[in-house]
Amino acid sequence: MAGTRPAAPDSETSMKIENPHPIQWQFSERAQGLQSSFIREILKITQRPEIISFAGGLPSPATFPVERMRAAYDKVLVEAGKVALQYGPTDGYAPLREWIANSLSTEGTKILPEQILMVSGSQQALDLIGKVLIDEGSRVLVETPSYLGALQAFSVYRPEFASVDTDDDGLVPSSIDAVAKGARLLYSLPNFQNPTGRSLSAARRLELVETCARLGLPLIEDDPYGALSYSGAPMPKMVAMNPDGVIYMGSFSKVLTPGIRLGYVCAPLPLVRRLELAKQAADLHTAQLTQMVVHEVIKDGFLDEHIPTIRTLYGKQCQAMLDAMAEHFPASVTWTKPEGGMFIWVTLPKSIDAMKLLDTAIASRVAFVPGAPFYANAGETNTLRLSFVTVPPERIREGIAILGKLIAALL
Repeated sequence: MAGTRPAAPDSETSMKIENPHPIQWQFSERAQGLQSSFIREILKITQRPEIISFAGGLPSPATFPVERMRAAYDKVLVEAGKVALQYGPTDGYAPLREWIANSLSTEGTKILPEQILMVSGSQQALDLIGKVLIDEGSRVLVETPSYLGALQAFSVYRPEFASVDTDDDGLVPSSIDAVAKGARLLYSLPNFQNPTGRSLSAARRLELVETCARLGLPLIEDDPYGALSYSGAPMPKMVAMNPDGVIYMGSFSKVLTPGIRLGYVCAPLPLVRRLELAKQAADLHTAQLTQMVVHEVIKDGFLDEHIPTIRTLYGKQCQAMLDAMAEHFPASVTWTKPEGGMFIWVTLPKSIDAMKLLDTAIASRVAFVPGAPFYANAGETNTLRLSFVTVPPERIREGIAILGKLIAALL
C-alpha cells in the first residue's frame, strides 16, 4: 500500500551491513612514527614466574598502603561522594594543590597553588610540555643516557634531540653551551636518575640552574625518585633556586601507588596556563575522586611515616644486588652505586652487546633492560639497567650469579 513504512528489522543484528570495502586506515605521519616501549615489550616476556626479572621499573607492591587507601576511599565517598564523582576543574583539586605548593615552598621561595597543575601521572606532564613547547625540528636537550619515557613522549612532536654530556656524577652543566643554541628546553632527572641511579650534587644543581638561566633555557626537573634517598637526606630542589625558569614534575606513583595515575607539574604561571589549556583539550581533568582520596591519605603527615619504610626496603635490596655483583661479576664490568631510587647502571666491556646478552639471559631465566634505548642519539650497546625493588634478596643473588656467569662466558 502506498505510503506504508517498511517493516522494522527483527533485531539489531539484522541491521548490520555488508562491508565490501574495508577501510584502509590512513595513519598520520606522527602515528606512523610511534614505537612501542622497549621495556614494556621485555616485560611481556618476563611475566613468566620462572623468570628473575631485573627489567621492570615498577615500585614494589609490598609498599602499597592498601588499607590506608581503602579507608580514604570509603571516607571520601561517604562524606563527599557526589563531589568526588562529579567533573572537576582542569587544574585539579584545590586542597591537594595547596598541599603540594606548601611542600615545594622553602624559606626563600614561595610556591603558589596557582602554579600547580594536577595530571594523570607525570608521564602526561611530559606529553603536555611537549605539546606546548616543542615544534617539529625544535632542539630538545637531554641527558646521556636519559629516561626512555621522556624520549618517547617528546618524540611524538618530532624534535631534534641533542645530548648533554654526563659523567659519574651525572649531567655536566659546562657541556650545555655547546648544544644550547635554539633549544626549547633541557630535560633532567637529578635524583637517582632513571636509568643510571646517579644524582647531581648540590653544587652541580646550582651550576645547572645558573647556566640555564643565563641561556634563557627552560629547565625540567623531573623528580619521581627524590623521596627515595636511603639516608633520608633529600637534595635541594632546583625549582626553589629559580621558580621562574624551572618546571618541576612530581608523582605519587613511587611514594603511594602507581595505579592511581596521579602526578603534578609546578611551572611559572604563563606556562602553567598553557599546560592547563592543553590538558583541558586532552582529558578535561584528572579524576576528582583520585585527587580527593590522595589528599585524604597524605594531609595529616602519612608520607612522613610511610616513605621511610620504602627507603628501608629498597636500600636493603639495593645492597643485596651490589654485594652479589661484587661477588659474581667479572672485574672488567663496572656499575653505579646509587644512594637511593630503584636502578643500577652496568657498563660491560666494549666487546659485549647487551642486546645479544639479553637473549641468552632470558634463556637462562634472567631479564634486564639493555642500555641502548635510553640514548637519544648514538646508543652505547655495552650498557644495561638493573632494577632490584621487586625482587627479594635471595632471588637477586641467584639472578646476579647467573648473569655473572653469562658475562664471563663472553670475555
